[in-house]
Amino acid sequence: MSFDTPSHLHQVFRPQSLSRSVGLGVAAVLATLTLATPALADKTPHQIHVQANATLNVAPDQATLNARLWERTPTQVQGEESSGDSDAIKQARDRLESRTGELIRTLENAGVDSKNIRAGSLSVRPDYVQTAGQGDDSQPPKVRTQVERSVSLTLDDLDRLPRVLDALTSAGVDSLDGVSYGLKDSDAADDRALKQALERARHKAEMMADTLDVDLGDVVNIEETTAPRYQPQMMMRAAEADSGAGASEYRSGEISIDAGVSVSWEIDD
Repeated sequence: MSFDTPSHLHQVFRPQSLSRSVGLGVAAVLATLTLATPALADKTPHQIHVQANATLNVAPDQATLNARLWERTPTQVQGEESSGDSDAIKQARDRLESRTGELIRTLENAGVDSKNIRAGSLSVRPDYVQTAGQGDDSQPPKVRTQVERSVSLTLDDLDRLPRVLDALTSAGVDSLDGVSYGLKDSDAADDRALKQALERARHKAEMMADTLDVDLGDVVNIEETTAPRYQPQMMMRAAEADSGAGASEYRSGEISIDAGVSVSWEIDD
């Protein structure tokens, strides 16, 4: 004879067993989380984060000058054909080339190295002439042709600057765009500014750690917040010399280089 368990008894006891198993499983998970939480908390890093900036002021040791020379053809009514226009342009160009060559020789005689003198390419463009208003709008516009060349030079000896400026003016340049002061080795100045910012960051971190009575550990992160950079100074100030002889002195001032860093240290327990 076989004794089979009725199917309804399986339906009664199975949920109880499942409920008990689920309850034990949840309890085990909660216990695991409870035990893991202190361990995770212990691994939270203790750090000091510092941001620091530095400004380095340096005297420039280089100057750049940009001058322009131009010549113009005779003025004529716009739109009129002139058989002599090409000849006039050629004559203007010849005069310009002669003046450019004379300017370069004058600069070399003033002590500028020839390798530091750059003569730009020839530029040709129309130059529209505005006539004085006479109340008559029927007057046709007038135009002429302008041929132009630029000459730029770099001066490594700033003491020669007054002599070079005199040479430019005596050569009759048509335009002088001032003096741009800069540095021969800007990378070295950038490095000095960045080093000062890092030293400032360490000083701040050590002061904070000492105040809070903790010990600094290893550096864990370093970032540049402001990359070192500088802009050439466009400064040319003429002042009467103390001798009263009417000579001019040119002062370059200083160039400011900014640098910024963000540094993080571990705190030793």
